[in-house]
Amino acid sequence: MTTRIDADLLIPGRGEPITNGTIIAEGNTITYAGPTAAAPETPDADATNVPVALPGLWDAHGHLTGLTTPDVSKIVFEGEVVRTARAVGDLRRTLHGGVTSMREVGGLGIDLEPAIAAGDVSGPTVYAAGDALSTTGGHGDIHNVPSDALAHVDHFGVLCDGVTEVTKAVRTNLRKNARIIKIMASGGVGSEVDHPLHQQFSAEELRAIVEEAGRAERSVAAHCHGLAGIKAALEAGCHTIEHGSYLDEEAADKMVAQSAILVPTRFILEALFSLEEQMSRRSYEKLEMVADHHANATKIAITAGVRIAMGSDIYFSGDLHGTNSLEIKLLQDAGMTALEAIEAATANGPDTLGPQAPLSGQLKDGYDADVIALDFNPLEDSSGWGNPDRVTHVWQAGTLVKQPG
Repeated sequence: MTTRIDADLLIPGRGEPITNGTIIAEGNTITYAGPTAAAPETPDADATNVPVALPGLWDAHGHLTGLTTPDVSKIVFEGEVVRTARAVGDLRRTLHGGVTSMREVGGLGIDLEPAIAAGDVSGPTVYAAGDALSTTGGHGDIHNVPSDALAHVDHFGVLCDGVTEVTKAVRTNLRKNARIIKIMASGGVGSEVDHPLHQQFSAEELRAIVEEAGRAERSVAAHCHGLAGIKAALEAGCHTIEHGSYLDEEAADKMVAQSAILVPTRFILEALFSLEEQMSRRSYEKLEMVADHHANATKIAITAGVRIAMGSDIYFSGDLHGTNSLEIKLLQDAGMTALEAIEAATANGPDTLGPQAPLSGQLKDGYDADVIALDFNPLEDSSGWGNPDRVTHVWQAGTLVKQPG
């Protein structure tokens, strides 16, 4: 089937916008994207006219947990079946909000991915990490429950200590065809005992993780708040830094030199401030501790020219899913231009997968025919981001999956 989209404004994801542009797709692949005046004739195409067209968005830091609260300790008391049912609704909301691809860095995504690919579940194309790797007592641990209870919790994280255990954890994820390996290289906010500034995993463990992942052409995504964790992750060769709250100029320059990517996740920090009553006292205190540093670190990264990818870090079920694109506005608030922020949300997303990157995130010959249409001009007005109703059309792999009415 031939699909044709004519747009008053075409934003290709990387490169300059085109006034009066056209996208043509044959099946699930783009065959033309450029000026309408130069587009081939397509008399039999399924044609649509829209004000603004751009690539489907990438959320490079998502989670599908099916939890109904930001308190992750509740996962111990929730069955996997009910959480999966909730995640199915989250996937649909996310897709209708304009996100056509998700790098899922810990959660149910690794088992939902085949159902999405088969068309049994409506949602973004998922590139999943499987279980995130954490040290015992680290950010991926649930400190306020007995450790033996965690053995019965699937699709959250895996505790591993020492080179032998981290190597086995990577291989276990690869056995499920994980497309990325996610590690907790520092403490975090949503957990109880660990401290965001503290490094997790030794240099030896980090090197083993990166080397084992690299043999299977997988990149490593490192959750890092504190500077020690950021530096250790970069030294070991991790491809992406998630959050980066205490990033400084020296670390930013190292990221540029190594072509590492920052996924700041401004979205979740902003969202959690309105959910104090649902968080533990300790987690909220840590949120307050890192917030200003995180905002400053994002600005440092932008100034230094660090490549940035959009990630929301929505990690619990509900109506936040579908509003992921608010991160684009937040990146602009931190100093990115409108085009830079859109590139972070489109063309830069696949690059976070390293060797596993698909041809996606750009309106370009040979790329995936994932396209969205907006009813506002995002080059002039960022206020529409985060509102799924402002995304009027979504094409996924050339198929129209959302339209007005």
